[in-house]
Amino acid sequence: MNTRVGLWIDHRKAVIVFLTGNDKGVEIIESRIEKHVHPSGGSRSKTAYSPQEVKAEDIRERKYENSLGKYYDEVISRIRGAESILIFGPDAAKDELQKHIMGKELRSRVVRLETTDKMTERQIVAKVRQYFTNVATPGRITRHTAETTEVKT
Repeated sequence: MNTRVGLWIDHRKAVIVFLTGNDKGVEIIESRIEKHVHPSGGSRSKTAYSPQEVKAEDIRERKYENSLGKYYDEVISRIRGAESILIFGPDAAKDELQKHIMGKELRSRVVRLETTDKMTERQIVAKVRQYFTNVATPGRITRHTAETTEVKT
């Protein structure tokens, strides 16, 4: 039977809703990524553009990007068997995940990318069910907001 997946994601967690026929399953993946902070203020070096400060910031940025890549790989491994994938969420994580997916065989299965606010687990499940019910119903037209992006491959 075909599996449809709705994925709400931000940088802290992903909520994956699996729909197979009338059955549903929900899985939550915590990112375990430390909050990404940009250094501000602090004391300045005696020399302008001290190389130690640049190296430390570069190392932090690389570590953060690597952690995000591992998080996205874990999410992708869980949704690999899906026939259709709806991705939505409040911040840049959904766009970053889509770019990460574009290098994988899943890119043709992403049917929609949508910006939403923070949602509870129940709201996420309801949204996924509603989306896939509307898509599966012939003759129905779904409304699109300015923040919604249809994925075309």
